[in-house]
Amino acid sequence: MQAKLSTRCAALRRGALLGTAVLALVTAGLPAAAGDGASRPDLGRFYDQKVSWTKCKGDGMPKDLQCGKVTVPLDYARPGGPTLDLAVARYRATGHRIGSVVLNFGGPGGPGVAQLAVGGKDFMGLTDNYDVVSFDPRGVGRSSPVSCGDGSDSALAAIEGSTSLDEPAKVLRQLRTAAAACTEHSGPVLRHIGTVDAARDLDVMRQALGDRKLNYLGFSYGTRLGAVYAAEFPGKVGRIALDGVDTLTEPMTEQALAGAHGQQVALDDFVDWCVKDIACPFGQDARSAREDVVKLVRSLDRDPLPTGFGQPFTGQDLVGAFGQALYSKDLWPSLERALAELVEDGDATGIAGFSTGGYALPLRQRAAVGALVDPEDVPLDNLPAALMAINCADDPDRPDAARLTRELDRLRAAYDHASPVFGQYRLTEVLMCYGRPKGTDYIREKVRDLDTPKMLLVGTRGDPATPYRWTVETAERLGSSAVVLDNRGEGHTGYASSKCVHGKVDTFLLYGTLPPSGSSCGPEENTP
Repeated sequence: MQAKLSTRCAALRRGALLGTAVLALVTAGLPAAAGDGASRPDLGRFYDQKVSWTKCKGDGMPKDLQCGKVTVPLDYARPGGPTLDLAVARYRATGHRIGSVVLNFGGPGGPGVAQLAVGGKDFMGLTDNYDVVSFDPRGVGRSSPVSCGDGSDSALAAIEGSTSLDEPAKVLRQLRTAAAACTEHSGPVLRHIGTVDAARDLDVMRQALGDRKLNYLGFSYGTRLGAVYAAEFPGKVGRIALDGVDTLTEPMTEQALAGAHGQQVALDDFVDWCVKDIACPFGQDARSAREDVVKLVRSLDRDPLPTGFGQPFTGQDLVGAFGQALYSKDLWPSLERALAELVEDGDATGIAGFSTGGYALPLRQRAAVGALVDPEDVPLDNLPAALMAINCADDPDRPDAARLTRELDRLRAAYDHASPVFGQYRLTEVLMCYGRPKGTDYIREKVRDLDTPKMLLVGTRGDPATPYRWTVETAERLGSSAVVLDNRGEGHTGYASSKCVHGKVDTFLLYGTLPPSGSSCGPEENTP
């Protein structure tokens, strides 16, 4: 679960947060329970490939990071048809190599190659025995990135203003227009972008890396991907660790409501921290500072700030930036400085970097489907557009027109009550699924009672994005394969913030040694 939704620089303005958003009837051609894609003749050409590694190109890329690609079918039901290239990257093992460990940093919609380049130092301990690998999933980053163009603007406009929900038929028409814009700007990959397809890609990648079993570390949404992989390919499960465990059962309406509340709590914590610093742009009184944050969001929505991107920076762009920055306390000093530039100088450059996921150039044309795109051609709204698309594709319980017509006012009130800052943002995430094909019920129905080797599930008690109860509920669904580590700390996921969690996850991945299920890491062992 990650963050945002919308389009453009202000394109990222219309979104969803912290992850829990289009389409595809992805149940066609699911693997058999034993899940060995290599044994299927029509997939043989994909399972026969090997990754050709070269030095990663681009400014700021670490010298020791290698890049490559893995080719997968666009539609697994028609493997003889069009294909997609997925961007992959690795740090090579420095010690006795026993294989690869694949990382997914969450989202959905987070580009793994860029995140591995930036945050690879946190995983260097794993290179004692593993190549540490990450990738841009289909529809994400350089891997045929999806976009909604101005579609998210249409969706947000549908619920903006105090009277906008008085005409539900008009709202639904605008949402259909938004869905059509996403389809137009994304191309055929949009129909094949759910987690079920991503898990099949992961198995092709496992084989291309030369591994008999998948060793995997997934964060937030990455835990959903890991659980789906284990259900599809139980015979290929190696050592799998899932940190910040996502729900496999709650519909998007409930996920987004819980996310809005959790994000508001995290924002309040940030404000409490900020006001202790004389440089805090909201002053030194926490109560008035919280009120000033709400006023700033509303002011920017009424009167967006011009930017060098050619598109204005709105209050919802700011909300998207908050959502990204609040994942880790390590980002709080940078967030404070960016907010000071925004409030005191009217400069949105720093804060826009959070809301766009780091991309700084407008989309010049619709990204081609198939071959990898250049980094500068990744749409500004790719992260939120992919988040929305994947979450929508994974959710079979989205409200239909009749239910939305009945419940629009109630939903708006519930989301506003959950968070005066994030409520509208998260409601837009839910509404953006309207007008798209029904999501798959595979995750809800099939990802349960797994017959696999033990998997480590880490839940953090103070996690604002993936509540600890989701770890407990998911462990119960997965059955005896799940081993739970209770991280009694704060923040989203535990690996980067807790030495205890970091050590136990690494020990499991490197040596296969698991902690007792139900054991815990204390808050005193968490370091900011």
